[in-house]
Amino acid sequence: MSTVTKYLVYGPNDTLRRIPVKLMESHEPKYLYTYKSDKNADQIYVAVYEQFEKQINATITLTCVIECNSRHTRIELKKAGGRMGFRGSSLSEERNIEADVVDFVMDFSKRFGLSLQEEVDDDTEKEEEKK
Repeated sequence: MSTVTKYLVYGPNDTLRRIPVKLMESHEPKYLYTYKSDKNADQIYVAVYEQFEKQINATITLTCVIECNSRHTRIELKKAGGRMGFRGSSLSEERNIEADVVDFVMDFSKRFGLSLQEEVDDDTEKEEEKK
């Protein structure tokens, strides 16, 4: 089971650069990698979150890649792990880490007046047109 969700956040550059810092403060990742370019002000953060779900007896991993440049901040969330099938397809009553991160990004965007746009892949659009 693997899903990818992408967001673009537009707004003032100083506010956009605070998103990864505040996210890491409020939801501390298990692993964190930071890259800062020497040539320009681009920054990349890769955070890995792990969460064990008792109900399905499986670990879910969320990889969060945040790219900050002068025009926008791009957030890519890749959820992997868990179980598919009869036992694993039931909805979890507990909040998962993906929902917490998405809620944080939406709340931060709304609070500081940023524009949030979900990025849709061309493959997804083509599949929907076939149906």
